Amino acid sequence: MGLQPDRVSLVNKETIMKHWQLIIQHIEQTTSQAFSLKQQRSMAGGSINQAFLLTSEDGQQYFVKTNQSGRQDMFEAESKGLLEIASSRAIKVPRPVCFGDDGVQSYIAMEFLDMTGQADQALLGEQLAAMHNVSAERYGWHINNTIGATHQSNSWTDDWLDFWCEQRLGYQLQLAAKNGYGGELQSLGEKLLVEMPSLFVGREILPSMLHGDLWGGNAAGLKDGTPVIYDPAFYYGDRETDLAMTYVFGGFTPTFYNSYQNAFPLDDGFAIRKTFYNIYHIINHLNMFGGGYHGQSINMLKQVLAEINYINVRDIL
Repeated sequence: MGLQPDRVSLVNKETIMKHWQLIIQHIEQTTSQAFSLKQQRSMAGGSINQAFLLTSEDGQQYFVKTNQSGRQDMFEAESKGLLEIASSRAIKVPRPVCFGDDGVQSYIAMEFLDMTGQADQALLGEQLAAMHNVSAERYGWHINNTIGATHQSNSWTDDWLDFWCEQRLGYQLQLAAKNGYGGELQSLGEKLLVEMPSLFVGREILPSMLHGDLWGGNAAGLKDGTPVIYDPAFYYGDRETDLAMTYVFGGFTPTFYNSYQNAFPLDDGFAIRKTFYNIYHIINHLNMFGGGYHGQSINMLKQVLAEINYINVRDIL
């Protein structure tokens, strides 16, 4: 004999409540508000985490991301990155509520923002420029984080090129070698690490507040067009790295770039530094997802090295 419909409903609700109990208790402790779970709905959370929308009986809503137990540090860094960006008062981010690990899963809970509109691209460019105008004394950050699923070191450094060489591009090349991508990738990468200063002659590079992973899937708009950015890989560094990342998978319009340029003009030579900076992200994709990004990494390395050779010959002549 099967369970009656009302009994099935009760059993399902009890199962859901047990699964979410510790997270809900943490939300209640942090917010000092009772939260009686009515519904949990699976949502898009990217390729790394699972994501859910929790709704209470009285209409409160929280966005929760989960991963396997032991990944609390990743969510702690995300929470602190969001708070740091929020402190700039330049651009909207979802406010983190709490993060933790219940022994079964790691999690982060944050305010739910209904990002069903199109971001005002002019305002997004202006606000990102304002965020980039917030700076630190050195490059890096006080904690490490992740870029996708990959560890990202942020040790404070006085010299930007040292930082990029040791903690960004150099690290990805080392990881690629461990993953079996040696040969041409390594020889080209090592050559670029030596010759990359040619791309920065005459530039003053401020340690700007960065999102760190600003592709099109990490920016959206509220219903009224208010821009929102989220899922940061936060640190302080060259603002051009954020602008470069916006070109990787599209999603940003000419209006966005014009607005940014009007608010905070880019230095000459950004077009090639854009490719240079994005090598980091493409090799990271190679390390995370495999050989489909190998050819693209090689081509980008060759392109930048050819540009450096042109710059050096031009300067000699």
